[in-house]
Amino acid sequence: MTFVATCDLFDRFKDDARFVLPGFRDFGAVTRFSGPAVTVKCFEDNSRVKELLATPGEGRVLVVDGGGSLRCALMGDMIAASAVRNGWAGVVIWGCVRDVAELAALDLGVKALAATPRASTRRDQGLADVPAELPGATVRPGDVVFADEDGIVILTAEQAAGLK
Repeated sequence: MTFVATCDLFDRFKDDARFVLPGFRDFGAVTRFSGPAVTVKCFEDNSRVKELLATPGEGRVLVVDGGGSLRCALMGDMIAASAVRNGWAGVVIWGCVRDVAELAALDLGVKALAATPRASTRRDQGLADVPAELPGATVRPGDVVFADEDGIVILTAEQAAGLK
């Protein structure tokens, strides 16, 4: 997937582009990333996040609808290292991460709301391949995520195909 800056995408697509409201911070060593979306909806349980990032990423972006919870982290250094080993381009989490110093050294795009030392409790809950709600935008499996220092823009696969 060719990366295109989010400002350029918004200028080109205007209101046909979906964008996530501000508030997400960069935590990985990569601050510009893009790829097809894989989605998971979970609340304070990172079971599906761990499972998905242990599978071949093939340059995709995991979008996690964590309900905006600031009570626990949905990803830490070990799960993020698994994502790197498996070829994921990035992870967008509407929630928290932990192990910030280690995340900053990983070759992975990571956007999340905040950091907290508290880990989630795994209860084998959460749904994969369902629409993920982020502030201001719904992300569907197969949409294309573009993230950089200016924010996050979501395009349909058809819109993204026209970028070549």
